Amino acid sequence: MINYTLKCANDHRFDSWFQSAEAFDKLQASGMVACALCGNTDVTKAMMAPRVRPARKAAAAPAPQEQPAEAPKPNPGALSAPASPAEQALRELRQHVEANSDYVGKDFASEARAMHEGSAPERAIYGEAKPEEAKALIEEGVPVAPLPFSIGRKTN
Repeated sequence: MINYTLKCANDHRFDSWFQSAEAFDKLQASGMVACALCGNTDVTKAMMAPRVRPARKAAAAPAPQEQPAEAPKPNPGALSAPASPAEQALRELRQHVEANSDYVGKDFASEARAMHEGSAPERAIYGEAKPEEAKALIEEGVPVAPLPFSIGRKTN
């Protein structure tokens, strides 16, 4: 197992474990590695320090005699905890959208158009649309807006 520090295109940093370097490369190439904070699949390895284990002899050395215990260092935070107020606001927005809207996936453009024309009941929806589909919806006067996070499949 190997632990990588990763960074998405939105500059979020997070750690993830992989079976091997080849496994990471394969998963990344297939778009299966996503940001733990925003879901973005444009993820790369971030600069990280290697973890080097001491030699077995050094690791087996007897522990020194009783020393005063140091206060525990504070936990830097859970992996999924937002690092800034902006990330917290983005996370809350995403949770609100997911809790109060129906995910329609790649049918977003047709669903939004049908609701606008009155052939489908109005409700809050979110999903995926190609740029040309979104542009066509806007030109037709359908009220749509892009979300500030990706909503693709959850892959990791």
